[in-house]
This record gives sequence, C-alpha cells and structure tokens, in this order.
Amino acid sequence: MAEKRQILLKRIEQLLEAGDKRKLRSLLEAEHNSDIAEIVEILHPDNSRIVFDCMDTSEAAEVFEKVDEATRAALLEVFDDDELVELISELDPDEAADVLAELDKEESKEVLESLDREDADQIKKLMVYSEDSAGGIMDPKVLSVTEDAFVNDAIQRIREAELDEEFYTVFVTDKSGHFLGEVRIRNLITCASDRRIRDLIDTDVVTVNVNDDQEAVFNTFKKYELIVAPVLSDEHRLVGRITADRVIAVAKEEAAEDLYAMAGTDAAELESFSILNAARVRMTWLLPCLVGTAVTAFFGFYFKQWFNQSDRLYIFTVAILFSPMIAAISGNAGLQTSAIVVCGLATGDLAALRMRQVFTREVRVAVLVALCCGLVGGVICGLLPWFFNQSAMQAAGSAQAVESAVRIELPPLDPSEHLQIALAFSAAMFSAIMVATTLGLVLPFLFRRIGLDPAISSGPLVTTANDSISAVIYLSLTMLLTA
Repeated sequence: MAEKRQILLKRIEQLLEAGDKRKLRSLLEAEHNSDIAEIVEILHPDNSRIVFDCMDTSEAAEVFEKVDEATRAALLEVFDDDELVELISELDPDEAADVLAELDKEESKEVLESLDREDADQIKKLMVYSEDSAGGIMDPKVLSVTEDAFVNDAIQRIREAELDEEFYTVFVTDKSGHFLGEVRIRNLITCASDRRIRDLIDTDVVTVNVNDDQEAVFNTFKKYELIVAPVLSDEHRLVGRITADRVIAVAKEEAAEDLYAMAGTDAAELESFSILNAARVRMTWLLPCLVGTAVTAFFGFYFKQWFNQSDRLYIFTVAILFSPMIAAISGNAGLQTSAIVVCGLATGDLAALRMRQVFTREVRVAVLVALCCGLVGGVICGLLPWFFNQSAMQAAGSAQAVESAVRIELPPLDPSEHLQIALAFSAAMFSAIMVATTLGLVLPFLFRRIGLDPAISSGPLVTTANDSISAVIYLSLTMLLTA
C-alpha cells in the first residue's frame, strides 16, 4: 500500500511539474478518494489547489472532507468563497457542519448565507449541538414514514428519497414525529402493498439520544453490533440517524484524543502546519510540569537542610541517588493502572465502570508489584553503596584517592547505615507504588465524574505529581529510619 502511494505521488508530481492537467484529471478519476486525500496532505497547498481543480465538484468535496485538519485549514486559505460554498454544498450536512466549525464565525456565517436555504437550515441545526455529541455527528436526512402509511407508500418513499448511502430499514413515527420503531426493507418487499406499516413495526430498536456523548454512541454500536441507529430528541422525536461508518470515524478520533492527552499534548496541534502553534500547544502542558519538578527540587533542598543539621548529609547524598528509581518505578506503576482504567472507560467495559470491583483487583496487583519492586530495589540500594565503599577502601592507600574522597565529602558508610538506607528505600518504593496506583485508579473515575477526559490522568501533569509525592515519601522515610 505504501509503495502504491509513493508511485501515485511521484506520478502526480510529474504531471504537476509538466503542467499536464488533462492527464492529471484522467489519473485522478481512476484513483480512490482516500488515496487522493493522502497525496493532497503531502503536496504544497498551491499544488493541492491544482489537484482540486482537476476533479469534479462531488469528488473534490469527498477528498476535502477526508484530508486532515491542518491540510484543510491550508486549503481554506487558497479557496475563494464561491469555491468553498460549492464544495460544502456537496457534503452531507454532518460533514459540512464539521468543516464550518473550523472557520471563524464571520466566514462561517457568510458561507451559510450562500448555501441553499434547506441545506443551510439543516447545517445550522447540527451546529447547535456539541461536536462530540450524537447530535453533532448525526445525519439529519432520514428515511421515515408514518404508522398509518401503506407498504406501497413506503416503497414509493424509498424511490423518491435522495440518499447516497445504503440503508436497510425505514423508520416509523406517529403524525407528531415521535419515534415508534422501524420496518426492515425485506419486510416491505415481501408484504402485500396494501398492508399498513403499523402491522410491521419492530419496536425493539436501540436508539441514542441527541445529547449522548459520541464515545457512548460508539460503545452502543459496539455492544449491539449496529449498522445504523436512530437519533431521538429529549421529546422522543426522530431527528436523525447515525451510521456505522460515522461511528468508526468517531472511534478513531476518540483514540487519537486519548493518545494526545496521555502524551501531554492536544489535537489542536494538528490544526495547522505552524511550528509556533505546535510549540504553544506542547508548552501549555510542559510549563506546569516544569513548575511541578521545581516543587520536587524545593522539597529536596528542605530535606538536605535537615540531613545537614543532623550531620547526615552523606546519607542524603547516597539516598538522593536512588530517588529517580523511586519516581520512575512508581510513576510507571501508576501509569499502568490508569491506562487499564482509561481504556476500560473508553470502551465501555462493564468491569471498568464498577469502581469497587476494579479497585479490589488493582490494589491486590499493586501490593504484589510493590512488594517485588521494594525487595529487589532494596537489595540494589544496599549493594551499590557497599560496592563503591569497598572500592574506596581498597584504594585508601593512594594519596590521590584520599584527596578525591575529601573533595567529594562522602565518608564511608558503616553496615548499619547501609541497612537503614536499604530499608528506607524498600519501604518508600512500596509506599510510592501504592500511592501512584491509587491515583492511577481513582483519578480517571474522578475526571470522568466532573466531565474531564479520563485520559488526562495519564498525562504529564499527573505523572509529575507522582514524582513529587514519591520523592517526599522516600526522603521522609529515609529521614525517619536514619534519625
């Protein structure tokens, strides 16, 4: 597939360089819109404009809808208003609403005023809903009949419908537009034409509410293996439909958003090619993390003063060398737990929705992990200082080694101090992993409860907080056990 794309890209670039629009038009007609969209994302906007000029309006609209946000933003700069109106008028209302949402309000208003009134009204209704809700992703064009219609009326309605997607059912409403159920196409074909639709209605239909979050819609489609679902208003009126292909696109968007959140960035980074915009988005997350690490340094200086006052500075020096191990292991343990919970919440796994059940399981796992890491880490913490202490003692006869030891100001540790630091490390490792695991378990549920993306709980802000907490736990235990 990658090789095919490279060949297509090379061929298009050759035709663009030669200025042969006729051959370019013939080549584009033979290619799939998704393949063309991938090429357009690579080309310079000026060359992309030429590619769009060589396609008919309907094909150009499909390619325009498939390209990424950064490419679409660049294309919006090279298209004039008339061309933009022509492209958007070819899109389905839900896709058109998504594109218009990327424009500023004034430009979006001008485009809407230039569209056909019926299309503009449908798009305006969709733009009222949140872009992440069922109303924001639904198609308002539905195939429906009233319950008192005849089978022949429904078949005629199908023939007259202007739908460019496959459909398998006809939705049924009462005269006020309230949803009653659906009738399968095969039932319409096999029944007598003079039968009433009310006799064929299947009322056991899975529906979604217009205000449902798109992630909940995805989970509904996954659970019930749906191809299409009717979208109902709070008054139970039929307002649109959502198809499986739209849900697949939503799942891709949600997965990308979670990855961005866990990496400490945002999908807004892809809205333009500007490196300044990308740097701004990333620094929005990294600057608070910088402050968090400064807090860790503050506590480090605080403990250094205490150890220095109690003539235990050499213990602090040894202990601080192992602090990154505590922070890294506990942070990764917390990240593992939060990743499990976030994934469970995102997929609608029933077990992940029961906090008590998840808590019981994850705490037992965390105890085993903490014990193992605490024991192994304690052995390492005890052996390394002893090893270097022995090396220093063997070189004690060298004047240069003595001078080096004086410069370092690190007196040899006796066996009891080795044991104290090792015990402090083991206890701190156990405690830090348990605290980090608890945060990784509780925070996704908490963020979900207050309306934030649970994936943020796996981001840099939380991991930075874990590092600070683990460092404080470690140095506090070292201070207590060596006092």
